[in-house]
Amino acid sequence: MFDDFVLQTITPVTHDLGGFKVHRTLPNKERTMVGPFLFFDQMGPAHLDVGGGIDVRPHPHINLATVTYLFDGAIDHRDSLGTAKRIEPGAVNLMTAGHGIVHSERSPGEERQAGPALSGIQTWLALPEEREEMDPAFEHVAKAALPVLDAHGARARIIMGELWGLRAPTTTYAGTIYADVVLEAGASVPIDVAAEERCVYLAMGEATLEGMPLEPMKLYVLRPGIAATLRSGSGGRVMLAGGDAFRTPRHVWWNFVSSRRDRIDEAKRAWKAGEFPAVPGDDKEWIPIPEVPNTVSYP
Repeated sequence: MFDDFVLQTITPVTHDLGGFKVHRTLPNKERTMVGPFLFFDQMGPAHLDVGGGIDVRPHPHINLATVTYLFDGAIDHRDSLGTAKRIEPGAVNLMTAGHGIVHSERSPGEERQAGPALSGIQTWLALPEEREEMDPAFEHVAKAALPVLDAHGARARIIMGELWGLRAPTTTYAGTIYADVVLEAGASVPIDVAAEERCVYLAMGEATLEGMPLEPMKLYVLRPGIAATLRSGSGGRVMLAGGDAFRTPRHVWWNFVSSRRDRIDEAKRAWKAGEFPAVPGDDKEWIPIPEVPNTVSYP
C-alpha cells in the first residue's frame, strides 16, 4: 500500500563536520532532483561547545539559488554583494548565485558564548536555463512575513510558493512549493496535490503518511497527483518540498550547478585563479577547491 503513495524513498548520506552532522538526501545516485530542489541537507540538531560554532569560510556558487531555513540557532550570512544578514528560526535566506557569488556562514559571536545551537534545513534550487546567468541577488524574508496555516493542531509555514491557498512572498524562479509542517499530537494535514513533483521529509518527531510510518531523515518522493494526509500521534515536524519538473538535467560538482558541464569547468578554473569577487568583511580566508568533492551529480 505504501507504494500506492510513494514513488521513491531516499536514505541520507551523513557527513560528520566536527561537532555536528549533516544528513544529505539530494543529490543521490537514485535521484538528482524533486522539482527545482537538487540539494537537501538537514543540519543537526546539535549544541556546539561553548566558544565554538560553525565557520563556513567564503566559497563560490553558480547557476543556483540557496535556501536556508532554521529550526534553532542563528547564522550570520555575508556575501560578495556586500550583504550581511543574520538568519534566525522561521525566517528565510534566499541567495541567488546567477553568474557567480561568494558567501560565508558563521555562528554569531554572542551565540558562541553559550554554546550555539544548530538545527535546520539548507536546500539548493536549480534555476531555469534562461535564468542561470542572471545577476546575483540576496533576499531575506522575515518569519512574520511568511503565511501560516494554523488549524486543529497543525501549523504549516509556507516558505516558498503557494500551498493550502496561501502564498509566500519569497521569490521563485520556477514552480516551487516548500513548507515547514509542525504537527501536535493527534494532528493531521492534507498534502496539496497541485505540484508536479513532491516529497516529504520527517525532520524530527513522529509522523505517518496515510497511516504508514515515516522514518526520520529519509526523503519520500510522492507519486504525482495522489492525495494523502500527514498525521502524527505524538508530534512531529515534516518538510514538504517540490514543484515543476525540470525537462533538462542539472550537473552538480562541489558548490557549482549548471545545465552545462563546461560552465562548471569554467567555474572551477575561475575559483582556482582567484577571479570570483571577495566577501566584504570576510575576505581573509576561503575554502580551496577540493580534489574530490562530497557533492556530485549522478547523470
